[in-house]
Amino acid sequence: MKLEITLNGRRISGDVTADTALLDFLRAQGCYSVKRGCETANCGMCTVLVDGRPMLSCAVPALRVNGKNVTTLEGLQAEAAEFAGFMADQGADQCGFCNPGFVMNVLAMLDELEDFSEENIRAYLAGNLCRCTGFASQHRAIAAYLEHKKKGGGAL
Repeated sequence: MKLEITLNGRRISGDVTADTALLDFLRAQGCYSVKRGCETANCGMCTVLVDGRPMLSCAVPALRVNGKNVTTLEGLQAEAAEFAGFMADQGADQCGFCNPGFVMNVLAMLDELEDFSEENIRAYLAGNLCRCTGFASQHRAIAAYLEHKKKGGGAL
């Protein structure tokens, strides 16, 4: 079956089967930031934005996003670089495997949440797992980044 999407601002098409996961289609297109972590939709490492909303690509048939806009970390390099500075300032980077999923969800939070309280951040990111840290440094980085953006901050 033919799948047509806008991927990171570029219209693409490809042939998929009914059971092709969106994650597999995106990786075949060179979007290696989309990671396979658990294959049970529990870790958040495969998070992408579909029409601006976070979605776990391991649990979504590719055909479900036909005609939609799909954004991966490859399409958000400037935003990701800015956020990475906040992660580094808090010592939140360790192995980096989980970072793409965190970044995608944090960027979605900017559009979806008005209140960046610690409670809201924790609830929003409950599905993102990191096997290296205790999350404290990541949450500090996320809170600092969101506060910076809330105040109208651009790239540092």
